[in-house]
Amino acid sequence: MKAYLRAMRLERWPRSLAIFVGSAAFFFLFRSQLERLGRPDLIGRLGLAFLLTWMISTANYIVNEIADAPFDVHHPTKRFRPLIQGEIRRGPFALLGLGLASAALVAAWVLYSRPFVLSLLALLLAGFVYNIRPFRTKDIPFLDSVSESANNPIRFLIGWFAAMSPAFPPTRPPMSLILSWWAFGNFLMVAKRFSEYRFLKDKAGFYRQSHKAYSRTSLGLGMLASVAVFAATFLYFALRCNLQSFLLFLPLILFFFGLVYRKMLADRDLMEEPEHLLKNVPVALTTLLLALLFVLAFILDEVGR
Repeated sequence: MKAYLRAMRLERWPRSLAIFVGSAAFFFLFRSQLERLGRPDLIGRLGLAFLLTWMISTANYIVNEIADAPFDVHHPTKRFRPLIQGEIRRGPFALLGLGLASAALVAAWVLYSRPFVLSLLALLLAGFVYNIRPFRTKDIPFLDSVSESANNPIRFLIGWFAAMSPAFPPTRPPMSLILSWWAFGNFLMVAKRFSEYRFLKDKAGFYRQSHKAYSRTSLGLGMLASVAVFAATFLYFALRCNLQSFLLFLPLILFFFGLVYRKMLADRDLMEEPEHLLKNVPVALTTLLLALLFVLAFILDEVGR
């Protein structure tokens, strides 16, 4: 049983916390809704939304574990995963993923709005498109990072619609905000591929097919393009919504990108997963400062009042 739990990658639950960025954005733009929802109801809605997102994400990790087994044998650490080592059986493992996904979608259908259900379903389908043929965008240069980082705006939408009360008219977040959140994630995904390319060298193409078409230059340009898209869309969002305080966030966020890039070049090991970046003190402190600035902006800004 321990091997099955280990293969489900339950330790990656922090990724599902990204839904709260969407919830925070909703209450920032429509803060009157925060006052109308009772605290127990709000905590319950968002807490359950997190749990359902985690279940769908876990189902996707199960799909990834099965689909990537022939490639993970070429990775220095992933080759020790339970399925590759023969510690678990493929059939029961797949049924476990199906059960998790089904339970999450049924609960969402009963308890939440249709936009929430569709967002949760989109998260599941994104995992299939990324991992399974005939799509398997994971093997297509740059489309691999583009499709993987699509999970960022999808989780954002899950949090946005989870925060929206049933009585509130269905409202979508600004597209500029969605694009900026996607570009932020795409930067991290391209940085991860840059790290793999540096350390796996000739074996990189066996582990990830897209590496056969990559180079240091193309991956560096991919990171630069992600930063440019983020800066442009974030700036447009701040100006369009008259968020003066958000204009002050941009230099600090760009500084955050610089810290990640510097750490990636200085690391002597593979950059495994983006959430591990928070173990780096400068990155963690910058993230904390950004969170505190957002709280301050929520208190001081007039938008959404």
